[in-house]
Amino acid sequence: MMKISVVLTTKNEEKNIGELLESLSNQEEPYEVLVVDSDSTDKTQEIVKKYSKKKKNIKLLIHPGTRAESMNYGIQQSTGEAVAFIGGDDIADKNWIKDVREALNDSEIVAGNLISKKFDRFGKVSNVKFFHKGVNISYPGTNTTYKKQVLDKLGGFDPWFFSAEDLELNLRAVDAGYKIAHNEKPKVYYRPRNNPFDFIKQSFWYGTGRKLLGLKHGSIWQSHSAIDILKTQFSLLGIAKMLLGLLGYIYCVVKIRNYPKSNINN
Repeated sequence: MMKISVVLTTKNEEKNIGELLESLSNQEEPYEVLVVDSDSTDKTQEIVKKYSKKKKNIKLLIHPGTRAESMNYGIQQSTGEAVAFIGGDDIADKNWIKDVREALNDSEIVAGNLISKKFDRFGKVSNVKFFHKGVNISYPGTNTTYKKQVLDKLGGFDPWFFSAEDLELNLRAVDAGYKIAHNEKPKVYYRPRNNPFDFIKQSFWYGTGRKLLGLKHGSIWQSHSAIDILKTQFSLLGIAKMLLGLLGYIYCVVKIRNYPKSNINN
């Protein structure tokens, strides 16, 4: 049976990491859970160590850096035939790994179902879907699984990206000829961020990430109609999200001029 490696990154997640690890403790074998911590200053590492003593396939790795760098480190240390990503504040469905494993019989990349644990005030604002060569690449990293051979061929995440690194990996996967299959069965429950500050921060970095994609891959937005995008965001919150994203985009234009030539093969 295919072994699944679960890779997640953490930074001061003591409030949530226990519930996540509890949800991962009784999944269908064989699997391993690699927690890559970026020097948390709270009790995150202590909690992970506690679970690793009870469950030997839960392991704590320490690797400071960007999220992309930490995930790449987790990929390098993984021993499974596929790598499933999940957020440090998410909760896995009791059959998550079983359902992921079954979905991988039909596809080399699987994007699962994300379900809010409670009312999501800002979740009513849908994200702008981003298509590349006719394929939706806007699936977030959490609850997305890649067969290990695909990640090896793609070289993992591009560590230059500090936002939208998951979309950028999806884009390169499509360029390499892989299909991203959306499957409703593998379920992960996320905690909505129902405060204005998190909404502002998320929207800002959303816009920044889109500009980073353009710096590396060129005019990838030409096939997207501005009018169609606005139609999906036609509400007060939607317009606010678009404006905040525009600020993030402008910030990136001012701060980052070009994709480094030294990274051109990533």
